[in-house]
Amino acid sequence: MEPLVTIKTMTGKELQEWRQKWGLSQEMLAQSLGVFRESVSRWETGARAIPSFLPLALEALENRIQKAGGKKNGLIDGMPGVQKAE
Repeated sequence: MEPLVTIKTMTGKELQEWRQKWGLSQEMLAQSLGVFRESVSRWETGARAIPSFLPLALEALENRIQKAGGKKNGLIDGMPGVQKAE
């Protein structure tokens, strides 16, 4: 029997490459996800495990960037439930 859902895993290197591909700093990505910059850094270096939801969140973020014509300013504007980490 096949699994109902396949969860994509991601490495720190893949996360870093994704972030750089879209021209985001660790700070910008962190703000967009509602986490601290240090979390993004720890995921990229392997100091912390990447949460299973992250590939899906990045896919949504990628769609948002594309809809904005590649503009990254105001990335979190209008995203329900997303607040800047303080």
